[in-house]
Amino acid sequence: MMLKVGELARRSGLTVRTLHHYDTIGLLKPSGRSDAGYRLYNRDDVARLHQVQALRRFGMALADIGQFLAKPGTSLPDLIARQIDALDQQIAEAAKLREQLTALRGQLLAGEEPELATWLTTLEQMTMYDKYFTKEELAQLPILTDPAARNEWPPLVEAVQQKMSAGVPPSDPSVQRLAEQWMATFSRQVGHSREMMMRLDNMWTREEAYRKEAGVTVEMRNYIAAASGESKLAIYAKYLLPEEVETMHRHFRTRSHEWPGLIGEIRAQMAANPSPLAPEARALAQRWFELFTDMVGNAPGVRERFRKALESEPALNAGRMMTDEILDFLRQAHAAA
Repeated sequence: MMLKVGELARRSGLTVRTLHHYDTIGLLKPSGRSDAGYRLYNRDDVARLHQVQALRRFGMALADIGQFLAKPGTSLPDLIARQIDALDQQIAEAAKLREQLTALRGQLLAGEEPELATWLTTLEQMTMYDKYFTKEELAQLPILTDPAARNEWPPLVEAVQQKMSAGVPPSDPSVQRLAEQWMATFSRQVGHSREMMMRLDNMWTREEAYRKEAGVTVEMRNYIAAASGESKLAIYAKYLLPEEVETMHRHFRTRSHEWPGLIGEIRAQMAANPSPLAPEARALAQRWFELFTDMVGNAPGVRERFRKALESEPALNAGRMMTDEILDFLRQAHAAA
């Protein structure tokens, strides 16, 4: 039995546009075509789509999914087992919440007055997280579910705040070490998934309640972003001209804080409409190109030198939220503009 793309979209809950995009990037190629040229998918194609969607739910970027599935020995039973584990955790969390709510109801029925503010805060946070993550994803993120992981942050936040209060510049080696620790901790607690890092950062940007909960201010995030950029300048200096390094140095001091918000907007646009030809995509591409130009300048060959540095130095990609998928989208949109 072969399914046309529209039927597969309807039965999988995806859009035809998404399936077309998967085909374009080589992630899910249909096994056949109808006489009229329509994509046709067989059982193996649907099984692969299951793997793709399961890995997406685990927070893996599309570019990483393709590489993962290309590895020999990739096991569908193992992947389904991971899904079952995620559901088991979700069930356990639901059971825990049910137990708490039952106790609260018992107190109310007994005429007692429990601290409802605590419950309202909990419900607010649950609603907030649900806007950005599925239940399965929430169950997989230690930063949200593991008290020990959450306890790593207060001392780190306090250390950064002390550096800021003392007026230590982001270029100071001690601040750069803190920035490296910050990014390494963040990456580890989201399973080294850039997708999850992006969504958490997007939630931090949009949700005041999460910023208060995390204790991370706008100034603190900008400080860390600047320090992280400064720590990589020595690596870029191996590939760029001295005046180009100085241009990047100025950018990190003044505009590095603009990148997370812009990337969040780009990802939201890609989710709403993956076409790089959309007017909104072209407008975002223009903003990206302007910010990127402010970072590297306009000297002949600078973009090639910058790209070579990224390709040659793994350290430059640590914690980097600009994925190949986003770059491909932006380049197409910019070309269309």
